[in-house]
Amino acid sequence: MTGTPRSLDQVTFNRLRRLYLIALGAIAISLIASQILIRKYLNDQENDSFVVNVAGRQRMLSQKLNKEVLLLSHSQDAENSKVLADSIESTLNRWEKAHQILQLGDESMGFQVDNSPVITGMFEAINPFFKKVSDGTHNFLFLKSSNSPDSLASAEQLQIIEVNANAFLKQMDEIVNRYDFEAKKKVSSLKRLELLITIFTLLVLVAEFLIIFWPSAKAMKASIQELMDAEEKAIRMAKNADILSQSKEKSVRELQALSKAMDQILLFARITPEGYITHIGERFSRLYRTQKFNTNAKISDMLSPLENEQLTIDRIIAENKKSGWEGELKTTSQSGEEIWLDVSMIPFNSTEDKSELILICMDITKRKEFMHQVEQLTKESFEEKMYQQKVISRQIIENQENEQNRIAKDIHDGIGQMLTGLKYLLESVDTTDPAKAEVKVSKLKELTSNIIKGVRTATFNLTPPELKDYGIVPALTELTQELSKLTGKDIVLFNKTEFSQRLDSLVEINLYRITQEAINNAIKYAESSHIIVTVAHSQNILSIIVDDNGKGFEMSKLKSKPDEEGGMGLTFMKERVKYINGRLFINSSPNEGTKVTLNIPLT
Repeated sequence: MTGTPRSLDQVTFNRLRRLYLIALGAIAISLIASQILIRKYLNDQENDSFVVNVAGRQRMLSQKLNKEVLLLSHSQDAENSKVLADSIESTLNRWEKAHQILQLGDESMGFQVDNSPVITGMFEAINPFFKKVSDGTHNFLFLKSSNSPDSLASAEQLQIIEVNANAFLKQMDEIVNRYDFEAKKKVSSLKRLELLITIFTLLVLVAEFLIIFWPSAKAMKASIQELMDAEEKAIRMAKNADILSQSKEKSVRELQALSKAMDQILLFARITPEGYITHIGERFSRLYRTQKFNTNAKISDMLSPLENEQLTIDRIIAENKKSGWEGELKTTSQSGEEIWLDVSMIPFNSTEDKSELILICMDITKRKEFMHQVEQLTKESFEEKMYQQKVISRQIIENQENEQNRIAKDIHDGIGQMLTGLKYLLESVDTTDPAKAEVKVSKLKELTSNIIKGVRTATFNLTPPELKDYGIVPALTELTQELSKLTGKDIVLFNKTEFSQRLDSLVEINLYRITQEAINNAIKYAESSHIIVTVAHSQNILSIIVDDNGKGFEMSKLKSKPDEEGGMGLTFMKERVKYINGRLFINSSPNEGTKVTLNIPLT
């Protein structure tokens, strides 16, 4: 009869081991599959990023080509015309090459095209416009380079270029949007698949807990209960030693085998209610580098050399020696290494009718370290966000203070002084001398006009009246005209689609400020001579484009975050765009100008 439980235990152990290996294999397969999917997605994302970059550059080159042809058609200076013609030829070559790369790929760069049928069809639709613009540009350059250019033929080619370039640009925008849509669709598919893998992994872990660990714990508890029953049985059998000696010997052997198995598998120990060690498992002794049979030591001395931790362990044993205890316990090895244990302390009576406590522990140090790392990363992320918000808030306050100081200085130095002069001039008018009075009245009129002009300028800088009364397009028209007069630069506004719709007041003021910031950046930093502001709209989107022919810059050097040295202009533009649910695109290359595109929804 004694051989049956061992056979059953061995069968159960083998079954649990197979289930455990199957569960580990399933988790390993899910992890490998997720890594393969992520690497494939990264490769696809790198290819998509290159395609979107080339497509964006194709749009920029198309507009640059159209702009340069327009400038060449109005140029009267031979040297300037030669420079523009060379620039047009260079832009045309790059434009044609980019169009070819988007459809056929580039072997020199190791880039292969995998366009969807939809995008292939869109390219088939856009190719006629591309060819007409390309042929028209070549013909236009040929006519311009001839000794006796035909102005009528040049105008005809210019008309062909402008009509087909607009159609090309519109369809190119649709192709770029389609590339973006397909890339997002891939990301969504990957997210769904990754979610399924995560759910599968979690289900495997839950199943592993329910099928392996939970039954193991129950089996362990049953084994302990069986051990206690075996000890009671051995006491009864001792009274009849002659009759039950064989059964007792067998029970002892079973107890030894179970104790040995627990020593090798678990952090297992037996202690007295006073905390002294009566038995310690092999793994326990190896973990704390102590003698396995050092049964005269206290368990608290073995678990930690620190007095406060020893007192905590002794207190837990004293308070829970009758009821038992479960919990986490921090200990320190003799070498000073921190070790966290998940402890289960179970009271039982030994064969000599003496009370003892069984300690069954698990080493959870690694889990604690991971939890600490997660908490540290969460704290660092929060502190970084708070720091960035602090920098933005500080810059906003400084800009507000600077604007208020500028307005106060303008009023004090300009309008204030003129009002003071007006007061003194009024007081000096002598009505008894009509000739002098007439001269002073004339000066009073001139001074009053200057005061009115100063007030209008100050109010225009705060909130332009055209924006409030007529809308965004008239306000931008007034802005470009005023800045063109003040700076001497060629700043032009084109309302390509005759947009005249009124928007929400907050949307209009944010559109105005973003455009104003983009134009000011082109004036202050780009060293440009021509700035073109283009307004266009469709049924759902309003686009405002600020394009300059300045020195441009490296996109990689563009600051993405504010810092204590500045860089707030782009941050404010992005914050305003985000506030009105729009999108901001910036394209630039050294010596090729900068293009800022602002898109906002109209619905």
